[in-house]
Amino acid sequence: MVNTGDTAWILTSAALVLLMTPGLALFYGGMVRAKSVLNMMMMSFGALALVSVLWVLYGYSFAFGNDVGGGLLGDPTEYLGLKGLMEDVTTDVGGYPVMAFVGFQAVFAIITVALISGAIADRAKFGAWMVFTGVWVTIVYFPIAHWVFDFTITEDDGTVSHVGGWIANNLAAIDFAGGTAVHINAGAAGLALALVLGKRRGFGREAMRPHNLPLVMIGAGLLWFGWFGFNAGSALAANNTAAVVWVNTLVATGAAALGWLLTEKIRDGHSTSLGGASGVVAGLVAITPACSAVSPIGAIILGAIAGVLCALAVGLKYRFGYDDSLDVVGVHLVGGLWGTIAIGFLADPDAPAGVESLFYGGSVDQLWRQVVGAVAVLVVSFVVTYVIGLVIEKTMGFRITEEDEVAGIDQVVHAESGYDFTSLSGGSGSALHQATTAKTVEGSH
Repeated sequence: MVNTGDTAWILTSAALVLLMTPGLALFYGGMVRAKSVLNMMMMSFGALALVSVLWVLYGYSFAFGNDVGGGLLGDPTEYLGLKGLMEDVTTDVGGYPVMAFVGFQAVFAIITVALISGAIADRAKFGAWMVFTGVWVTIVYFPIAHWVFDFTITEDDGTVSHVGGWIANNLAAIDFAGGTAVHINAGAAGLALALVLGKRRGFGREAMRPHNLPLVMIGAGLLWFGWFGFNAGSALAANNTAAVVWVNTLVATGAAALGWLLTEKIRDGHSTSLGGASGVVAGLVAITPACSAVSPIGAIILGAIAGVLCALAVGLKYRFGYDDSLDVVGVHLVGGLWGTIAIGFLADPDAPAGVESLFYGGSVDQLWRQVVGAVAVLVVSFVVTYVIGLVIEKTMGFRITEEDEVAGIDQVVHAESGYDFTSLSGGSGSALHQATTAKTVEGSH
């Protein structure tokens, strides 16, 4: 029987997470220069369109089909085209329609790909990006989602009716809502692509300031709003777990924003709006895997450390010479690693996950599991993404020319401009000139 309350919460959460991708487009769009804003936003919307289709065709089956290879991949044909899932049936583990779960997981796949785009802002061909999106989500995201999110189901009589992925079941690492599958995955992929495409023209020499900070703040606000669906929705029920996760998501994010702003104040002498927005995202990233495993006090500690770590980590690209344009590595990779590994230190046995960590009388057992899961996703994502990016670069070309980059990718690739000032400098100016000329001529008679 369908539990209407749980189903309503899952569908609402799916809509919240879907909103995060347009929110990300605003966040990223405001951070780039004016001549790149449309391309930056289109990369998110392109991912939204393509991944939606691929998820229905075969993605859900890759990720949540019965395991066919040692916890590495779901059966690609079991739910091909979502066959057999339109019937009025509930899942084996809860009273909600399977299609509600299909929709909820789809939006996770979408935003994971969109996150990567921030690492290659200003310089990637849109067509090449779309090819990359289709290949990457198929070869990297769908299998890793199986590893992390697909749980083995055992019936009351002990019969195993479904076999899931290795990280969730064999390794038993905790990742409640996607610290590994989404953030470490996207961060490692972003680093790989940044290396393949190389640095932007003028990187490290020219100022590349955000062109619209209000857009960044609006985007960060939408991400924070949608993230309650991302994390609390992952409880897949309107219950105590969802409530605890909701509070932990709120407080960890606030603590991270404070940590980032304080770091800026001490280091630079001032706290910035960009830092505040970035701190919000850093906190959201870090609490994602741990939101069911820590107490609210633990969430504050985790978030505050994440804010400081990520504020420092965004400077690594200048030290090591990689052009991670919008700090996907510094925020998502570093924040995801910290949030995933911190479970081994901060997990409270009284939290819904019920895990003992080092600081709560436990052993290193959970800690090593968290480390192995995080490192496995990082390495696989980085290596496979690097190969995919290199193949695209060598065949169809991934990067625009330096001349096109200078001219502006919006005009060159999309034949559009984010801001049309001709009505102000051209249209209105011409009207004013005509009116002044007419008045002068009239006065001369």
